[in-house]
Amino acid sequence: MLAIKKARKLIETNPADPSAKIIADVVLALQNETSISVSQLYQLDNKQFELVLEILDEWRLDRHYASKLRLIDTSMQLKDMA
Repeated sequence: MLAIKKARKLIETNPADPSAKIIADVVLALQNETSISVSQLYQLDNKQFELVLEILDEWRLDRHYASKLRLIDTSMQLKDMA
């Protein structure tokens, strides 16, 4: 499964989870070309940190445009809930 799909599922199924919020912040920082604190990334467990690295790789390659848009939408919805 692609990392961006995994991230979207994580955010949709666990919106209250702090790691989902951090991953959503990463996605929004990538989309908006803004910064995210490294200390936030260190709050993730190893599996979630690896997921962020996979997202970065996929984002850079920009192969999965439609899936990325769904992930951005899901991340923005979570941010609006906060």
